[in-house]
Amino acid sequence: MNICVFCSANDVDNVYITAARELGMLIAEGGHTYVYGGADRGLMKVLANIVESNGGKIIGVSFEFLRKETRKGNHELIIEKDLVTRKATIISRSDAFIVLPGGIGTLDEITEILELKKHRLHDKPIAILNTNGFYDGLEMQFERMSTGGFLPGGLSEYLFFAQKPQEAMNYLTSQYLAKKLSIGTRGV
Repeated sequence: MNICVFCSANDVDNVYITAARELGMLIAEGGHTYVYGGADRGLMKVLANIVESNGGKIIGVSFEFLRKETRKGNHELIIEKDLVTRKATIISRSDAFIVLPGGIGTLDEITEILELKKHRLHDKPIAILNTNGFYDGLEMQFERMSTGGFLPGGLSEYLFFAQKPQEAMNYLTSQYLAKKLSIGTRGV
């Protein structure tokens, strides 16, 4: 499974680094591919280094403006012309998404993949890793949107909030396998 992880390219507190390392181990040990924004810094770099050192595959997707900041050693590095094309490539190359703590760019990515899912332009599983309560406010806002009728369907149709990396991976794996099983039985 190609797992996109949206997260910070900034250096952050160790509690977030520890969760990123654990997630990177799970991605590599599961034989999955890590798809990300290609940066050689912050949580993006932490994950890439852990995945690589544990034998996992890495696909970095950046864009011209950030070319100089890309990580060397990705198995595949794609340089797109701009941010819009970069996000489209990341989404198309991914089977599932995990969101770690991040800034404005990460929020932009969350809302884009959720909006696409709302319009049924993809049906890929999305897990938000709520390390140290980082996304408590966002979860509350999404629940408010759902209960207030601002989202068609329930919140669980869009995403899953996990407290630990293993919970996020379990969710993605179960959803991905259920989808593959569903596609397989339709073809019979």
